[in-house]
Amino acid sequence: MKKRGLWNLWNYMVIFLMVAFLVTVNFLVFLHAADLTEEMIKGRAIATFFNVVAISLVLCIIDGIRRKYLVEKPVQLILEVTKRLSQGDFKARIENYPWGIGRDDFAQIAVNINRLAEELSTTETLKTDFISNVSHELKTPLAVIGNYSTMLQSENLSEEQRRTYAGAIEAQTGKLSELIGNILYLNKLEHQAISPKCAKFDLGEQLCECLVAYEHVWEEKQIELDTDIETAVEIDSDRELLSLVWNNLLSNALKFTEPGGTVSVSVRGGHDMAVVTIKDTGCGMDAETGRHMFDKFYQGDTSHATQGNGLGLALVKRVITILNAQIDVQSRRGEGTTIEVTIFG
Repeated sequence: MKKRGLWNLWNYMVIFLMVAFLVTVNFLVFLHAADLTEEMIKGRAIATFFNVVAISLVLCIIDGIRRKYLVEKPVQLILEVTKRLSQGDFKARIENYPWGIGRDDFAQIAVNINRLAEELSTTETLKTDFISNVSHELKTPLAVIGNYSTMLQSENLSEEQRRTYAGAIEAQTGKLSELIGNILYLNKLEHQAISPKCAKFDLGEQLCECLVAYEHVWEEKQIELDTDIETAVEIDSDRELLSLVWNNLLSNALKFTEPGGTVSVSVRGGHDMAVVTIKDTGCGMDAETGRHMFDKFYQGDTSHATQGNGLGLALVKRVITILNAQIDVQSRRGEGTTIEVTIFG
């Protein structure tokens, strides 16, 4: 905008200087031409007037051309693209904008609009994927519930079969409840509807409580649990949110570790920080899975042989971000995974 203002000022200055020059020249001529007749003086005055008018017209034409190609066309293109974006066409972009004098302003607007369009396009893709994934995750347990409900209506079922079918319905109902709960919780976290409630507490004690909750899992799979938890590691953070982090990370470590494997948990305290390391000897991840492991509904196990809805690690990542903590993942296919969480404060 400054450049266009300078251009207009330059136009006015040129007109002023040219008019001043012509008036001065004619005035000097009049002073040194005592023998000029009245008719000659009138002729010079008329000539000066038409010169000024001609110069003004030329400058106006130049300014009109400049405005058409350097202002009106860019504005028209911007209006066209923003209209397409408002109508839901998120592929619209402003292309090829080498717009002469003053182009820097319009070029920056074009860059910003293209960035906005890219963000809108990404958001739309994520929304579509989210709806697709939610539909899939809801459809499977609902189908199971529907099938077992139909089978329960049979009059020839034994009591054992009824209990089995009822148990399957209960399990799928719990899965649905967990999925919906995670979706709602993640939505609250993403929209900052949940604010951290920080207070001092013993991190080692919290991790031990979380580990005890999974005792039946590691005993059933005969997984060796190796712990190295320092005592009296106090941190100032949100206890409930961190509990969600540990439960999801421990659940994954135990789930993807084969029977007879090892899961290690350690806690180290430092100056205004604490580091929690959870390591397993499970199946590990390849680079592609590692890049997407925190994406909503992403599951590295494409066969869906393991239970899960792909929201646990997305919740973990969001909590880590809210608490200004850090998470580092090291994993290789067939060699296990090591996750290190650093909490500050």
